[in-house]
Amino acid sequence: MKRIRKAVIPAAGFGTRFLPATKATPKEMLPIVDKPTIQYIVEEALASGIEDILIISGHAKRAIEDHFDSTPILEADLKAKGKTEMLKMVQAISEINVHYIRQKHMRGLGDAILCARAFIDNEPFAVLLGDDVVYNESPQKPALKQLIDMYDQTGATILGCQKVPKEKVSSYGIVAGEPTINEQLMKVKDMIEKPSVEEAPSQMAVLGRYIITPDVFEVLQNTKPGKGGEIQLTDALRVMAKRENVYAYNFAGKRYDVGDKLGFLKATVEFALRRDDLSAPFAAYLKEIVKDL
Repeated sequence: MKRIRKAVIPAAGFGTRFLPATKATPKEMLPIVDKPTIQYIVEEALASGIEDILIISGHAKRAIEDHFDSTPILEADLKAKGKTEMLKMVQAISEINVHYIRQKHMRGLGDAILCARAFIDNEPFAVLLGDDVVYNESPQKPALKQLIDMYDQTGATILGCQKVPKEKVSSYGIVAGEPTINEQLMKVKDMIEKPSVEEAPSQMAVLGRYIITPDVFEVLQNTKPGKGGEIQLTDALRVMAKRENVYAYNFAGKRYDVGDKLGFLKATVEFALRRDDLSAPFAAYLKEIVKDL
């Protein structure tokens, strides 16, 4: 069984929910405190043992490539000023092995994954969506690593999920499936996109992390575009679940929907409060301003 070495990060969307900030700046480059959102995603992949990362980019996304590129002038300036720690940080970012390909037309997540076919080269691979940042107290067990461990046990496609409150199921793709001997693992039979509370077959919501076998490419190739002319990854995964084992794993960690303004603000506040250099003064500031609310 081939191990998981490669990851795909789709990042071609326009980020319209964050206009005007995203008119010229990729939403993936919006900072959570002082680090671009996409860097949190890339760091999770690296911490999970991923060796090669492919970012699916699109129009006006050049800033992502520049971020992970070397910056000789900046590095020389930091070196001349004796800013050793900053220099090490900047150099470490440029040493990450990142590849890029453009999704020329916005035809959905399934089409974005199809763009990665040659890069994946018939290997199982990871997918991390840029709108989902996951914090884990244990750095040894990032969300993606948990899914890779499940793949190593099953050899099958794994959907990263978390249980959501019943009243929230209509906001997510919800898994219909059967329990296994592992109470955190469910065998997928189907998925229902944004069901009503009454229609929801479970509370297991698919949340932006996947381990997928290369069988998906043949299925995507034959998946007809749906609403808006888009090819959806969910449709392909539903087909796969009917003909082979597909599992949903309830991963540990706090997930932030940073594609939503409120979720982005929550992530910014909570990541700042975890910083040794910011926690105390920032907490004091928050306590002060909430007095008048």
